[in-house]
Amino acid sequence: MDDKKPMPEAAANEEARDFIRDLVQSDLASGKVQGIVTRFPPEPNGYLHLGHAKSICLNFGLATEYGGRCHLRFDDTNPVKEEQEYIDAIKRDVHWLGFDWGEHLHHASDYFQTLYDWAEHLIRAGLAYVDDTPPDEMRAMRGTLTEPGRASPDRDRSVETNLGLFRAMRAGKFPNGACVLRAKIDLASGNMNLRDPVLYRILHASHPRTGTEWCIYPTYDFAHGQSDALEHVTHSLCTLEFADHRPLYDWFLDHLPVPARPRQTEFARLNIGYTVLSKRHLTDLVRRGIVNGWDDPRMPTLAGLRRRGVPPEAIRDFVRRIGMSKANSVVDLAMFDHAIRDRLNQVAHRRMAVLRPLKLVIENFPEDHVEELEAVNHPGDPAAGTRTLRFGREIFVERDDFMENPSNKFFRLAVGREVRLRYAYLVTCREVVKDADGNVVELRCTYDPASRGGNAPDGRKVKATLHWVSARDALPAEVRLYSTLFNRPDPGAAGDLDADLNPGSLEVLSGALLEPSLAEASEGEAVQFERLGYFCPDLASRSKALVFNRTIELRDTWAKVQVQS
Repeated sequence: MDDKKPMPEAAANEEARDFIRDLVQSDLASGKVQGIVTRFPPEPNGYLHLGHAKSICLNFGLATEYGGRCHLRFDDTNPVKEEQEYIDAIKRDVHWLGFDWGEHLHHASDYFQTLYDWAEHLIRAGLAYVDDTPPDEMRAMRGTLTEPGRASPDRDRSVETNLGLFRAMRAGKFPNGACVLRAKIDLASGNMNLRDPVLYRILHASHPRTGTEWCIYPTYDFAHGQSDALEHVTHSLCTLEFADHRPLYDWFLDHLPVPARPRQTEFARLNIGYTVLSKRHLTDLVRRGIVNGWDDPRMPTLAGLRRRGVPPEAIRDFVRRIGMSKANSVVDLAMFDHAIRDRLNQVAHRRMAVLRPLKLVIENFPEDHVEELEAVNHPGDPAAGTRTLRFGREIFVERDDFMENPSNKFFRLAVGREVRLRYAYLVTCREVVKDADGNVVELRCTYDPASRGGNAPDGRKVKATLHWVSARDALPAEVRLYSTLFNRPDPGAAGDLDADLNPGSLEVLSGALLEPSLAEASEGEAVQFERLGYFCPDLASRSKALVFNRTIELRDTWAKVQVQS
């Protein structure tokens, strides 16, 4: 997808009232802070997903609403899992969503030396020690929720010994896993995060930014809050799972010479039906080939949603509608679908495409005659103009629009039945042509020449209007129909995520036919295939090999009738 330039006005449209905005407004009004500084701090170990969009809209939105600034900071403390690909993708996604960090692009790795110095500060204060305990044993010694932790034999090492060992770690004298630096806090604390957490571990791995300069790296907990302080972040906004980490972050702020003290506030993370928003699970789906990469249109990643044709405005509107709360809950997928349809209905030009073609021959239409018909591009937007459709003796209609033995509530094509062809004429089906296996391959019809435009001079009414494409100049295309990746509202709740995969999440139609104007559609451009849904050209689409992705279906009243009958 092409990168879109950030829209300065985007965040201003997100304004809403919630407990976080009330807090920010109160802090400004009381003079507790002079200006707002927020940050969006992703780890570059995967692609951003819909849950990240909630945080992006909140942090960048607040900064815009209150005249502050928002930093983009990569918390790049684990070189084993981080890649430049992810860094580039995150930047691209934030811009696509409509936001910009300006001059405030930061990395936790910018502060590696400061963090190291602060670790030595804790050692000299007797508040950190190097521990040689093997990882499994160390984990067991931390205790449980009902039992306190047990002290490591290394906990009472002298300051001099700890400084020497830590500097040896820094110099690369120990292999991976040989030892760690731990904070000395409270092994009996009811909060497991305070039971002497690890501050540094040994990782002999090249870092995307610092290369091999470092072989020890700070843990996320040690780097995160201190990075906020170094950047003078006023409001550190985190999801609820970080609430238990806040006492640890406060302990660091209390015992380190930080230049500022960010205020951490937690909000509920996004959970949405039929969707997995765990980076670990999404990474696993990509690595095992369950999906075709991070930008597979079935993925809830921003790259996948973009490729599927979901507009960024719909995502921002969705985040605004669900708001910010202090309690976790599951959002109905229908809310997201509604936001997508609402936006696409406003901007998508209408086009005609037949996904499962059935040939229709108008026997009383002159064989070599071609008529040009005017079709509107958007019924709600006269400024969108019109386009020309060519109409001839042979056209294609949707196979589902014909039924040989129709039920009482089916009003489309059947033998003896008259329907309207959109922008064209009224036609009546007279005969069905079948192949040797009994499959319907062609409909023989007649048309009313006086009904051009779709209305009969005598005022007779028909109950169905069908879309169509001309057999003479229709364009062949591959159309990919995407559905939810999982067929259960709470994927994995029964313990087996793979068991909840939807085997029908992708259907590829190789014989679709499109009206000629769709050859000019640009990558990611939203169009509505009349009566079928919203679609966009895939990044693999070429002029001689068109590929379109379905973004979302239209509401299908006939499908509801079938379920009810």
